[in-house]
Amino acid sequence: MNSSQNMAKPLDGLLVADLSRVLAGPYCSMLLADMGATVIKVESSAGDDTRTWVPPTKDGVATYYMSINRNKKSVVLDFGNPDDLALVKKLVSKADICLENFKVGGLKKFGLDYESVSIDNPSLVYLSISGFGTAEGAWLPGYDLIVQAVSGLMSLTGEPDGPPFRAGISVFDVMAGLHGTIGVLAALNQRAQTGRGQHVEVNLLSSAMSGLVNQTAAYTAAGVVPFRMGNAHPSLFPYEALPTKDRDLIIAAGNDKQFHALCGVLGLDDVAKDPRFAINADRTKNREELRPYLLEKLAEWNSDDLFIALNKVGVPCGPINSIGDGVELAEKLGLRPRVTVGEGEREVTLVRNPITFSDGELDYRLPPPTLGEHSDEIRTWLEGM
Repeated sequence: MNSSQNMAKPLDGLLVADLSRVLAGPYCSMLLADMGATVIKVESSAGDDTRTWVPPTKDGVATYYMSINRNKKSVVLDFGNPDDLALVKKLVSKADICLENFKVGGLKKFGLDYESVSIDNPSLVYLSISGFGTAEGAWLPGYDLIVQAVSGLMSLTGEPDGPPFRAGISVFDVMAGLHGTIGVLAALNQRAQTGRGQHVEVNLLSSAMSGLVNQTAAYTAAGVVPFRMGNAHPSLFPYEALPTKDRDLIIAAGNDKQFHALCGVLGLDDVAKDPRFAINADRTKNREELRPYLLEKLAEWNSDDLFIALNKVGVPCGPINSIGDGVELAEKLGLRPRVTVGEGEREVTLVRNPITFSDGELDYRLPPPTLGEHSDEIRTWLEGM
């Protein structure tokens, strides 16, 4: 499905020099590309690491790489080669945005750090993504799994009496990519007012601190150190996976009205009026006293029937799906999660950008590029400047 050519792309006309690799930076640049920016992906002869992160693959290409690199053009340029480095500098000098996630200070020796390139291009918005910032943590390599560990996320993930677990995705790489995108767009808005670009910095650990929201605030505001609770919630009950007759169902009664509606469906009106359970603070405090009442009634229901009955009365709930089930549900709900990019042998179905605009259109014009696919085109263009 290709976007309409009659509507404006929100970032039409912007040029992005993408010096980043792996996940956080490429995810950011793909979002910008989907919104219409022209993204030039600069790679070494070895290519982006994620090209080799397999399985799975489609037609021999890593789906990990595919997931974050559509709508870009790839050019191979060696920073150690003076002629190639001159072309990189020329690209950055013409760009509106530059993205990089090299080791802190690693681009300075090439004259590609912000201080150097902003001399020739003062309107440049330059995004740096690191693992642990530019102060005392500058020397530490930034990998999502490490940040999941040191941030405390893993201490929250898993059963109370079991080991800590990582999340099923590189959650802080994605968060840093999103935070980077927000920072870039904010800097572009400021540039429209001042004419000046600036250096935008995000790091995985700071994104983690922000992204852990209520859990980090429990410590910073109240000195409380959160702990693993399996699928339970520290501040709400019921708000977890609970067993029905045939399988577990996530039930998320996030307020008193929803809890009373849940009790109505289950035939527990007396329980809803019990002063131990009538308000959320008391339900959470007395969750183990409340749990047996719920389990007894839930065992009488098939999950599919209960899913319909609860949602009809405004109680959020849902089955624990596989990824495939999740995609199919999104299709069923009219969210159009799939988008097809490319043609013929290059055609690939990926996940649609989740943003929609009332007066703008996303663009799915290019499949994830092969390594150096556009090198001749980009080199000729840069040499002709």
